[in-house]
Amino acid sequence: MTTATRTIVMTGATRGIGFEAAREILRRAPDTHLVVMGRRSSAAEVLPSLRELSRHVSTVDVDLSSTASVAAAGTQLKGLLDSGELPPLRGLAFNAGVHLANALEITADGYERTFAVNVMSTSELLRRLHPHLQAPARIVVTVSDAHFGDLRHTGGTMPAPRWSIPEISRPGAFEHSGGVRAGRRAYVTSKLGGIYLVHEWARRLPVGIDIVSYNPSLVIGTGLAREAGGAFPFLMNKIIPLLTVTRLVDTPGPAGKKLADAILGVTAAASGAYIHKTKAVQSSAESYDIDREHALVSWLELLPPITNPVVDGG
Repeated sequence: MTTATRTIVMTGATRGIGFEAAREILRRAPDTHLVVMGRRSSAAEVLPSLRELSRHVSTVDVDLSSTASVAAAGTQLKGLLDSGELPPLRGLAFNAGVHLANALEITADGYERTFAVNVMSTSELLRRLHPHLQAPARIVVTVSDAHFGDLRHTGGTMPAPRWSIPEISRPGAFEHSGGVRAGRRAYVTSKLGGIYLVHEWARRLPVGIDIVSYNPSLVIGTGLAREAGGAFPFLMNKIIPLLTVTRLVDTPGPAGKKLADAILGVTAAASGAYIHKTKAVQSSAESYDIDREHALVSWLELLPPITNPVVDGG
């Protein structure tokens, strides 16, 4: 059996394109130890099928909406890397995300849940784990072309983002925050935030450690629409699948392979790039704003740290 010589840590690997990408990584890169970060129950469901492909799979329990849980998971991973239980860290894939039916859901820490999961957890794990990355390495942040917020990219189903830090981290930041449209605006705004994280970190990381954003575009069967509310679940389950015969829509299998290509570095892209499915392209004009990028990361770094998180060793 192949010995694992590198570690890739991945969130959002328990369903949809993330699960398919995880399977693809294990098939194509047998020297990889894959760490699946997610809720213990979800990870337990997929672990047997992943271990059919490789014994080099483990899980770390985390609630991405909780700063304490994210900090504890980061500390646990650091300990495993420092002790040599895991081989050198060569990849981080932040694929988890939520799309809610409103912009009012509040986390235990008082943040709006979409922003907490889609932006804050990524930032915190980056802060804790980037010193352990060994070149060559790639970090991938899954975003969405919904961040354009225009007719061409969303078909009119999504509003434009509304950027304002720190206001958008708080419940009720958008007009009519209890409604479905506000939930969608929170989602597209968080995906814009993901691109801002990528741009700022691309300037900070050393040569040989690249970070890119990845847009899978429209994919059915991922489960992302399950909490989105309104007509969105109906569209994703009944109408959009009719478009799978075109190039407009992917299913989890093909989309997962493309995500795996991005994670494994098969898709060529410079650090800071925006990958649309299989190639690097330009993201929205609004997504290139150095002041916003720096302000976002600086604000996140000023949040009170969890200095001694409780690590679940079970």
